[in-house]
This record gives sequence, C-alpha cells and structure tokens, in this order.
Amino acid sequence: MTPDIEASRDIAASPSAVYAALTDITRMGEWSPETYRAEWNEGYDAPAVGAEYTGHNRHGDKEWSIVAEIVELVPNERFFFNCKVRDFVYSKWGYAIEETDNGCRVTEYNQDLRPEQAKVASATISGVEDRLTHNLAGMEKTLERLAAALEEA
Repeated sequence: MTPDIEASRDIAASPSAVYAALTDITRMGEWSPETYRAEWNEGYDAPAVGAEYTGHNRHGDKEWSIVAEIVELVPNERFFFNCKVRDFVYSKWGYAIEETDNGCRVTEYNQDLRPEQAKVASATISGVEDRLTHNLAGMEKTLERLAAALEEA
C-alpha cells in the first residue's frame, strides 16, 4: 500500500495487547470517531485473511455502512483491510505495530482509491467534503482513544 496519509502514536502497552484490541473489530466503535459499530459478516467470526465485516459509520446526521475485507494479518505486527463496494476497492486501511522500549508505536495508514467522479457521491452520503483531512483527524483520535483504553488497563 502507498498511503495517502498516516498517523503514529506511541502506546504504553504490549504489541500483543494492541493487536488484540485492533483486530477485535467489534470494539472499533470504542476507538473510531466515525465507525460507531462493526460486526463480522456471515461466515466469519474472527480475524483472518479474507474475513469480511461491516462497519457502520456516522458523521453528523449522515449514516452509512461499508464492507471491509482483511487482506493482511501478521500477529502483533500488522492488520490491513480493504473497504469495498462489491468487488471495487475504494479505500485501503491498515495498522502497523512496532515494539518500543516502553510498549509500541502504532501507525495507522489510509489510501483513498476513489475515482474523482465517485468523490461527489461519497461526500453526499457521508457529509465529508475533504476526506483526507477528515480521515487524518479521525486517525489521530482513534490512536488517542486506543492508547487511553490500553494504557489504563
């Protein structure tokens, strides 16, 4: 993946604790300011390459859902997924976890693959005009909330 944006944060928790939290997609609503709930799609109940889940998102009075497919999973190191409509991947997301002396550094990545003509429709659905700026702020908030939850545990 060649990310358009990325955000990093040092977290005073083990790589295994961070990985377990991120890959438990049912907890995504605890971290993300946009995805308020996520659930495994039929036939899946745990993280694995190829597993799919649906994220339910909210921005202001707008709500929408997306299907995500896990494309890379390396225990305690990497969790990457594609957001798609049918077979078209319009966004790629991921987390890399690197051990540090005090826990780990978590980096969240995002790559926007929407064609220009889809961006107007997307803004109408989500209420977000500047997706990159919005996503970067959301990524920073996600990592802040993740750190708060894991560092107090």
